[in-house]
Amino acid sequence: MKHNIIDFDTVALDDQNNALLIIDQTQLPGKKEILSLTNIEDIREAICLLKVRGAPAIGVAAAIGIYLAAKQINTDSYFEFLAEFNKAKKYLASSRPTAVNLFWALERMEEIVLDNPDTKVAEIKELLREEALLIREEDINVCKSIGEYGLSLIKDGDAILTHCNAGSLAAVKYGTALAPIYVGLEQGMKFRVFADETRPLLQGARLTAYELVEHGVDTIVICDNMASQVMKNGWIDAIFVGCDRVAANGDVANKIGTSGVAILAKHYGIPFYVCAPTSTIDMNIQFGNHIPIEERPGEEITEMWYKQRMVHPYALTYNPAFDITDHELITAIVTEYGIVRAPYKENLKELYINHL
Repeated sequence: MKHNIIDFDTVALDDQNNALLIIDQTQLPGKKEILSLTNIEDIREAICLLKVRGAPAIGVAAAIGIYLAAKQINTDSYFEFLAEFNKAKKYLASSRPTAVNLFWALERMEEIVLDNPDTKVAEIKELLREEALLIREEDINVCKSIGEYGLSLIKDGDAILTHCNAGSLAAVKYGTALAPIYVGLEQGMKFRVFADETRPLLQGARLTAYELVEHGVDTIVICDNMASQVMKNGWIDAIFVGCDRVAANGDVANKIGTSGVAILAKHYGIPFYVCAPTSTIDMNIQFGNHIPIEERPGEEITEMWYKQRMVHPYALTYNPAFDITDHELITAIVTEYGIVRAPYKENLKELYINHL
């Protein structure tokens, strides 16, 4: 029996076996493998190596991971437990610097511990379990809501361009940027999607195209430098991307190349939408240029996708994982609470006050 990728949850808890279950995204599209991770070192490595990736999925994985780490702390002393918990939290938080969901989820879990100093350690562990599962369930509902709001911006038969992977593989289900498409599919609508391959890790070619085709969506993969041509041809009705962090002024950090797509969209008059759970909004970061940008190994460019190194051994590389898209290039930010438009500084603040 053939399974669509959405039949498998990207991130799940196997509490009986003390394990975090993830789809190993480094193996796709060639191999579908579910990993069972039982120690914090393997969970951190999975986040670092992008075995689990996408801002929402990283947050859920971190929540489950810190719960499993806490479950293994062997003490009845609250203060000893808190000290060990903080070590585990700091360790997981060091896995990736840009996606704010990682820190948001860990801080939510930490609040459970800090708010219960007079509670037995065994009961705190159970509260942590409940919170991790709540974060996971919230992610599903948040992404579906983003899909419903995003769907209101497009119509049946539209052609969408997307960058990187912000679909079901980047969350527990639905995803963010692809959520409008999946919600539309549930209503019998059809779309055509152009997927940038997204250098240097090819998440568009490997992951977005994989899950869309599995869902029966008409999918065309293009190299990143072809986006201008398909826009000029008049083939794109709207652009949807996800993001890893939103600054208070509406600047967003997303996979490297997103800002270039936004600039092109502005030039060709195509709406450019960012799908962002409110957990990615960081009101402590005022401007996008204050968001820390992860730099990854140059080997991802020079040899990762080749049988042998294809760059001169003395050539240097620059491999930032993200770039910053200026808020002035964004048509709207789609959240689970509604669609936010300019002026972003004022409207994001109002959203934050009303819902967060």
